[in-house]
Amino acid sequence: MEVNFSNKRVLVTGAGQGIGRALVKKLVECGAKVVAVSRTKHHLDTLVEEVPDIEAICIEISDWAITRPVIETIGHVDCLVNNAGIAILAPFLEALPEDFDKVFDTNVKAVLNISQVVAKGMVERGKGGSIVNISSQASKAAVADHAVYSSSKAALDMLTRVMALELGPHNIRVNCLNPTVVMTQMGRLGWSDPVKSEGMLSKIPLHRFAEVDEVVNAILFLLSDKASMITGVTLPIDGGFLAC
Repeated sequence: MEVNFSNKRVLVTGAGQGIGRALVKKLVECGAKVVAVSRTKHHLDTLVEEVPDIEAICIEISDWAITRPVIETIGHVDCLVNNAGIAILAPFLEALPEDFDKVFDTNVKAVLNISQVVAKGMVERGKGGSIVNISSQASKAAVADHAVYSSSKAALDMLTRVMALELGPHNIRVNCLNPTVVMTQMGRLGWSDPVKSEGMLSKIPLHRFAEVDEVVNAILFLLSDKASMITGVTLPIDGGFLAC
């Protein structure tokens, strides 16, 4: 199945590394004009070297007041991928208020902020649009030391559903992806210990973690017109983890 994003302008947050970086490259291959957002200038600079045609914006999206006017000036957006996210892990009894604020500011509040601006533009143009939020299987299954992170992703799941409900009449679709561990560079480093990884792998029927392209392909599908009747879903990319 081929997807085509010619004449589409796509905004991707968390574009400097991992899933976001791979997604930007694939979107450009599919004809999209991409606005890539990252808080790390070095990552954006190297991405621009690889994909010169993109627009790059370096900003800390957890800062509502700074982010909003920047997003308001980038022009029309047909598709949005809220990919940026952070994880600060700690046992429940040791979770800190400052960590809670930092995680929720990036994983939830920034999505609300950026999506408000983009969706308002979509409504004004009257041509619809598609938004994909990147959540986690940790929003749906309890994982030790993930109290704050999992709570933020559960909030993102519900935010996605409400967005879908309210934006649907404007032909704006909003969906969520909930991947298991993804084999980004960071994922490979974090889960390279067989003792650590086997506990998670034993709960995945396919007995492997997700590859980056498997997540990217799902994002492309949900963004595209091939998914024109799909909105308000939280789609696991987890090898069957949540089926057990």
